[in-house]
Amino acid sequence: MIKLGLIGEKLSHSLSPEIHKKFMEQNNIDGSYELIEIPMENFESDFNVLKKSNYTGVNITIPYKEKVIPLLDEISPQAKFIGAVNTVLFRNGKAIGYNTDYNGFVSTIQHNNTKIKGKSAVILGAGGVSKAVIKGLLDEGISDITIVSRNKNNFHSLYTISYEFFKEANIKCDILINCTPVGMYPNVNASPISKDLIKAEVAIDMIYNPEKTLFLKYAEELGIKIINGSHMLYEQAIAAQKIWNS
Repeated sequence: MIKLGLIGEKLSHSLSPEIHKKFMEQNNIDGSYELIEIPMENFESDFNVLKKSNYTGVNITIPYKEKVIPLLDEISPQAKFIGAVNTVLFRNGKAIGYNTDYNGFVSTIQHNNTKIKGKSAVILGAGGVSKAVIKGLLDEGISDITIVSRNKNNFHSLYTISYEFFKEANIKCDILINCTPVGMYPNVNASPISKDLIKAEVAIDMIYNPEKTLFLKYAEELGIKIINGSHMLYEQAIAAQKIWNS
């Protein structure tokens, strides 16, 4: 029997247990998947305890996707480039980190027939999900990426601007992607940017709960094609299961 879980600070909104348990049932895998809430001050010690326990692996979510990296024994080349880990395999006393958010995002844009090559993208947020999304866009042939962040960021020398500058510059892009948690349940009446700043052909929100965030509602009202994070959630989970069951 494999023992799995999701590590995060606040997890009441998560659909991951439902997805993983259904996958294991459909594939005749004897296993369990539980939510593991860890406060920030206990993260390092609690993670090291899990590493020595009988867990096969865990998913990592906000705010620990980058914080977990120093605690790992190995990290995949892809996750190393991204600088964020959302899947950990415990094997032979070692913790090995991967990033399956990348798989989930690439699958999402392909599933929705979103053309990337030669396009321009604006990414809201500079956290772990943002970095996986950027790697996916680069691999799919994006021409231009601008990151909008409240904090200074230098992710592989990509251009980063503040929200204040984004507002003043009146930037239009082909693809606008929200990689922040703003608008996630229970704070469903929030959007990372105002409606008048949403200028794109496609608007993507990595949030899956609610299915249609205020950000996506704004975009839809403007006649923009919208995509939420549901497909990404499912596909990153499948990619993680393949790692744990390999």
